[in-house]
Amino acid sequence: MRVRFAPSPTGALHIGGARTALYNWLLARGPGLDGDSEGRALVLRIEDTDRQRSTPENVDQILDALNWLGLDFDEGPIFQSQNAERHDEALSQLLAAGHAYHSGATAEDVRAYKERHGADRGFRGQSESGGAVRLRVPDEGYTVVDDIIRGETRFPNSSIDDPVIARADGSTLYNFAVAIDDLDAGITHVVRGEDHLSNTPKQLLVFKALGVPAPRYAHLPLLHGPDGKKLSKRHGAASVQELRDAGYLPEAVDNYIALLGAGFSADEEFFSLPELAERFRLERVSKNPAVFDERKLRHLNGRHLRELSLDELTRRLEEFTGRSGLRGAVEISREKIQTLADFLPLAGFLFDGPVDDPSAFQKVLGDTAAREHLAAARQALSELEPFNTETVEAALRRVVEERGAKPGQVFQPVRVSIAGTAVSPGIFESVALLGKERTLELIDRALKRASGTS
Repeated sequence: MRVRFAPSPTGALHIGGARTALYNWLLARGPGLDGDSEGRALVLRIEDTDRQRSTPENVDQILDALNWLGLDFDEGPIFQSQNAERHDEALSQLLAAGHAYHSGATAEDVRAYKERHGADRGFRGQSESGGAVRLRVPDEGYTVVDDIIRGETRFPNSSIDDPVIARADGSTLYNFAVAIDDLDAGITHVVRGEDHLSNTPKQLLVFKALGVPAPRYAHLPLLHGPDGKKLSKRHGAASVQELRDAGYLPEAVDNYIALLGAGFSADEEFFSLPELAERFRLERVSKNPAVFDERKLRHLNGRHLRELSLDELTRRLEEFTGRSGLRGAVEISREKIQTLADFLPLAGFLFDGPVDDPSAFQKVLGDTAAREHLAAARQALSELEPFNTETVEAALRRVVEERGAKPGQVFQPVRVSIAGTAVSPGIFESVALLGKERTLELIDRALKRASGTS
């Protein structure tokens, strides 16, 4: 089995394209179709024939995204634009054999033909010297797309226009170039999005005209958002880089997009890449659109995040934030974050001081009782030695008991004092990590502010 991923470098690698790349990778790294594990290879081809929109920067974006996702390739990247000589050779072969012809027909000629012969009648251009090159479609029979996912679709040849396969300047068009590239690379299975389904009959006709076997095709269903509409920026992150910038882990992204339409059991969701490769079967992929729900990705990302060792999670967070010395804060925060981007909003006060959240301050420290509870907590903490998580917890719980208060009536004033907001890692762990001197300093500052003094 030889498969390929063939993106056009006209922008970032979107999530749908990432799923296509992943499915091809899983086929190449796993048992393959029907358990056939022999001769597996994955080819990366950059389809850069759109010279205006295909840029080196976009190629770099795609390669960067694939590398981040952990998807390696056996061959490539191969650039389609570098195969022009081979495309010309195959074009000359078809012209010489009479399977293609020059045509000066215009769009108006095509419309006029269909008006005379019926809208469902394929256009047959006139043979002329010069002009574009069209592929001659047989008048009889069918072109059959035997799709692994969608089943068989039969297209009457009489309804297919003779497709233009080269412009008047000799440059070949996409459907012809793709077929030649797949032939030369020995591609046995083409797995791509269903937006390419309309291209498949034209490519099959090229293979037939050349007298060579065609690959098998599988067209993946589109990805939709939770609202049932085609996935776009309005549903959140749309590209791989945006997911990375939002703090998702590559293994979680791989895990989640692999599940989108793969036909796994409903109770199966947590997998590594090797496990996915072992379990994935192309013939099980659903032909119905799959829903990309970022809330589910966040949940799954949180599970993957908590599977990391403390040292590895710290390393990733330090790389993500550009900071160092985070281990202690990571240790007390890991159970409360679902993405890497959640970390600083939750625990940043441990390094940068409390945030300014006036509404939280007023809500928690706006009455006399709260300030009295906070003063009692300050006194208890000032007497502690040693100052660690266990002694801090015992001291604050003792304040709760002695004052006949609820835990939140004591803990929340301390939390708002040190964090500036009502959300933080565990209060005992946070106080212990800050240390006695810094904790008391912040509580004193909060008490002064609450009493209206500076």
